[in-house]
Amino acid sequence: KNKMVLYFMIAYFFYIDGVHTVITMATAYGVDVGVDSDRLLIILVVIQLVAFPFALLYGKLAKVFGARKMIMTGILTYTFISVYGFFLKTELDFWILAMLVASAQGGIQALSRSYFGKLIPKNKSAEYFSIFNIFGKVSSIFGPLLMGIVISITGETRYGILSLIVLFILGAYFFLKIKDEKHEES
Repeated sequence: KNKMVLYFMIAYFFYIDGVHTVITMATAYGVDVGVDSDRLLIILVVIQLVAFPFALLYGKLAKVFGARKMIMTGILTYTFISVYGFFLKTELDFWILAMLVASAQGGIQALSRSYFGKLIPKNKSAEYFSIFNIFGKVSSIFGPLLMGIVISITGETRYGILSLIVLFILGAYFFLKIKDEKHEES
């Protein structure tokens, strides 16, 4: 059981770093593709408004398909976001990217937390969730670092966005190593 928790923590470390990096770097990328600051503000507000119902939808779909499949859906959505972001050219493209982010943002975060809660021993949940929260904070370092290195080498933000695919692939790889069937549905 602890091995499955470890796999989840490693997976979470990678994919949530990618999620946080997409969220934190979105405005800088929007500026790079020519979205003005007023529109960026509107887009950020719309993302929050759209993300809430999608988080609820993820929860409902998790009851039908299982949390594991919906977390994988979120990871795959963010993988697609990284690829789509590479080809972004217009403000409309940025809006589409923003709505894709909104569709997965809340769901992947909420389901990850609840799925983790089902993997851990109930009598040690405070200890495990402390580690979970630390992983979430520490993981926020590598995505921006990876993007920064790639951007400094290539001179283009779009390659930095594309580089995040590595985090999602690693996250998916370790997530798929979790074999505990009893925690499929949550």
